[in-house]
Amino acid sequence: MSKVSPPQPDIKSLIDDYLRRHHPDICRHWFHEITVASVAGGCVSLRVPERVHRQYLQRSCMAAFTEAAQAATGKLVAVRFVGDVDEAPARALSQTSTPSAPSELDEQLVLSPDYTFESFVVGPGNRLVHAAAIAVGSNPGRAYNPLFIHGGVGLGKTHMLQSICQVILKQRPQSRIGYVSCQSFSEIFMACVKAGRMQDFRHRFRNLDMLVVDDIHFLSKREQSQEEFFHTFNSLYQAGKQIVLSSDASPNDIPDLEERLVSRFNCGLVARMDRPCYETRVAILKSKAVLVGADVPEEICSYIAARIDTNIRELEGCLTKVRCFALANDRAIDLDLAKEALADNSLGISSSAQPSIQTIAEAVTRYYDIRLSDLLSKRRHKSISVPRQMCMWLARKHTRYSLEEIGGYFGGRDHTTVLHAVRNIGQRKDTDPDIANAVNRIEGVFARPSSR
Repeated sequence: MSKVSPPQPDIKSLIDDYLRRHHPDICRHWFHEITVASVAGGCVSLRVPERVHRQYLQRSCMAAFTEAAQAATGKLVAVRFVGDVDEAPARALSQTSTPSAPSELDEQLVLSPDYTFESFVVGPGNRLVHAAAIAVGSNPGRAYNPLFIHGGVGLGKTHMLQSICQVILKQRPQSRIGYVSCQSFSEIFMACVKAGRMQDFRHRFRNLDMLVVDDIHFLSKREQSQEEFFHTFNSLYQAGKQIVLSSDASPNDIPDLEERLVSRFNCGLVARMDRPCYETRVAILKSKAVLVGADVPEEICSYIAARIDTNIRELEGCLTKVRCFALANDRAIDLDLAKEALADNSLGISSSAQPSIQTIAEAVTRYYDIRLSDLLSKRRHKSISVPRQMCMWLARKHTRYSLEEIGGYFGGRDHTTVLHAVRNIGQRKDTDPDIANAVNRIEGVFARPSSR
């Protein structure tokens, strides 16, 4: 029998330090809750209190933690994650689980501890979705059923789906939840058809308390999968079970989707997620920085938010790049470092002859010698309002964005504000030499291919 070594307090700090230096992208603020349970038989056991955290680490971070533990101990050790008490492994609902088994999660997709209601940043573009998701998590099967969330890529749909799953797992321990992608649903269905195991398939998906399907638009053109999903939907809906779906398009806009499915998807609440405005993007970056335990100044968040106006994943990517650049160069994160780190980042920079709003904004801030964060703020002083109006006028002239989209970029302003700015600069450039000169100089800057 191997001798059990007592927990070594310094191992955890060594593991944390190694992960911060070599795997900063996986580091999270809740890692401080992890403790060393034991070091025995060539294995480092790490105690992780939260079940979702533990499952996430096992499925997504095992290699990095093993590498860190080996570096910390200097030995070829393995790593395992354990709970506060010995727990039976979670069983897939398609196997031998019973309806009374607690907190059962049939999880084809990994639940991320990052995706909770607490970490979700609410803004004008997602307020309805957030409120509906909160209601579903509090009262599944009765608040909004089905809940259909749609919007572009990287806007937070998956975050909402996983938040609902996690809050129900905590508040309703007996719930049986199926969380799958539409692609997985179709693949499981076809595999069961070929194996003659349709009874297993139906037992798996029709005995749930909640079915959550990501990217339901992939049902398009899959007639057999649509047929089976229709019957699965009906079975759950008639039993008062919650159904939550996400899609890149609204039910009416999913091509080749049967009318009866469109009708059922529309019978609950259909809620759209829009692109986050500037203030929301800044708040998202601040939230992400806290989540990964990074000290990121607000001006860095403002700079990234001004460059990236497409989706949240690209915001995260830029923040990660800045953090990695700082670590690699052993430098503190400041604005100069951020500009260096993102200098070769093509996001937000148009490759065509048409300049992006970011390019225009940067040219204007350089000309007027003001900060980008001031330009996008609520300040109305003339030293800021004129450059802001100049940006709006140039954006309207040189891009295809609507008044609403331009207003959204510049601090979430109303389209009437943009229209006023366009008219004001348009009139003044013909009568005010200073404005005319500014227009010529700024357009000359971003018109040059080499300007960035």
